[in-house]
Amino acid sequence: MSTPTTWRPPKLIANPFLRYGLISFAVLYLICSLVPNLVPYVSLDIDWARAGRGLPRAADMLKRMVPPDFSRWELLQKGVFESVRMALAASLLGMILAIPLGLCAARNLVPMPVYLVGRAMLAITRTFHEVIIAIFFVKIFGFGPLAGVLTLVVASMSFIGKMLAEDIENMPPGQLEAIRATGASFPKMLLYAVQPQMLPRYLGVSIYRLDANIRHSTVVGIVGAGGIGQVLAASFSRYDYDFSLAILLTIITLVFLGEFFSNWVRGRLR
Repeated sequence: MSTPTTWRPPKLIANPFLRYGLISFAVLYLICSLVPNLVPYVSLDIDWARAGRGLPRAADMLKRMVPPDFSRWELLQKGVFESVRMALAASLLGMILAIPLGLCAARNLVPMPVYLVGRAMLAITRTFHEVIIAIFFVKIFGFGPLAGVLTLVVASMSFIGKMLAEDIENMPPGQLEAIRATGASFPKMLLYAVQPQMLPRYLGVSIYRLDANIRHSTVVGIVGAGGIGQVLAASFSRYDYDFSLAILLTIITLVFLGEFFSNWVRGRLR
């Protein structure tokens, strides 16, 4: 029996029957999903004929988008600045509210009842997408940036709080136990054991969330929660496609600037 001379990386699934069986099942499921009425409760019932009829409409819409219309730059500027203000305000409030929520959701810091309440709040706030939460707040407070800010606050608080809680639970226990052994109070334990290890990670996650909020502020506006997204939805409803392209290009530029800023700040924190 000859010894192989070429090294090959191990397969993710060693058993070939299981490996090829899973691949065959995935391909079969994909086919059943895309073919209408092939398998009940599996097929997505896609009307391919209707999709084909939509292609000429898409081509017409793209044709009417060019060239973009930047003549209403005042409206464009107002929507962009409103989105940025929404993202900044929501990020700051979310950073503040995430601290007590993350501490309450860390099992190695708090008693079990407090931990369960904290984890339940994280699970509930992370269950729904930002658009669903935005619709809820729009129904309560009406159209405008307040609904958008509250939506992004909930999303920021839950995201940063979960990251903070998991980082606290994964921190090395030695320093925490040493501070506890001195008889230090809970605030001193947070100050001298938790804060030095969590602060860089907390700031990095918060900056990332600010970048995400800039993008999400353009999305929640589509359902009436303020920002440039609300201007975009209005332009599409009026079939004002050249102005819509100008808004889309502005959103792309805004997201790129937010990405560069986020990477620069995270690089400075390393």
